[in-house]
Amino acid sequence: MTLSKRFRYTGLVVGMIIGVTATIVGPAHAQSAAGISTDASDALTRMSKTLQADQFSFRSHTLRAYVGANGELLHVAHTMKTVVRRPDRLAVDIVGDDGAIKMIYDGKSLVVYSVAQKQYARIPAPAKIGEMLDVAQDRMQVDFPLADLLTEDPGKAVLSGVTSGGQVGTATIDGVPCRHFFFVQSPDLELELWLEDNDRSLPRRVFVTYRSLPGHPTFLAELSDWDFTVKPADTEFDFQPPAGVTQVELTAKANAAPANTK
Repeated sequence: MTLSKRFRYTGLVVGMIIGVTATIVGPAHAQSAAGISTDASDALTRMSKTLQADQFSFRSHTLRAYVGANGELLHVAHTMKTVVRRPDRLAVDIVGDDGAIKMIYDGKSLVVYSVAQKQYARIPAPAKIGEMLDVAQDRMQVDFPLADLLTEDPGKAVLSGVTSGGQVGTATIDGVPCRHFFFVQSPDLELELWLEDNDRSLPRRVFVTYRSLPGHPTFLAELSDWDFTVKPADTEFDFQPPAGVTQVELTAKANAAPANTK
């Protein structure tokens, strides 16, 4: 998938959840990445190797801008913990301005659970995380930001569709020296990526600007607490509905405005 499809613009972290509507923007056509500098390409290769680990977890704090009903630029914030066990396990706990959501994938099905509404939806899913995210997007209109980082080749996924990019500076994030990269997928979006300046090249910050959308909305993610020593058990990816929680059909409407979400 192209970068714009992975970093798809929606009003919420999860663009489709039970009773929730969101704006969905289609992907741009894939283009050559010949304009990528060697240092940027090498850094993403190191990042990809690190994120191809069998299992890991991390936390992220995100701030997403979206256009409101009157054209104003509004923002919604979320905190997420993501646990990955390749090739077929994923658990995401999301808490934000619009409530709490859980995404649980066990290699056979994907569950999206709205904690406040006490409702969940479940669909069959393929046996790989990347393929599952594609199905979740197409079938449930679930949009998981940073999905590129969970694919089988994260570096390749990030650069898909990118036409140019390279290092523009340095920064220190949470005490860790980082290299600041800037990428363009013309004409749709611009991506800034801060990677640790070491052999792991872990992503510490992501900033996306959607140039082709009204108001040029943005998406910011701060990533931390990377842990490659976790050993998640099968039970972490097994959803058992709590008492009083019901299963429902999906009701997303792809063309509704993010301002209408709760």
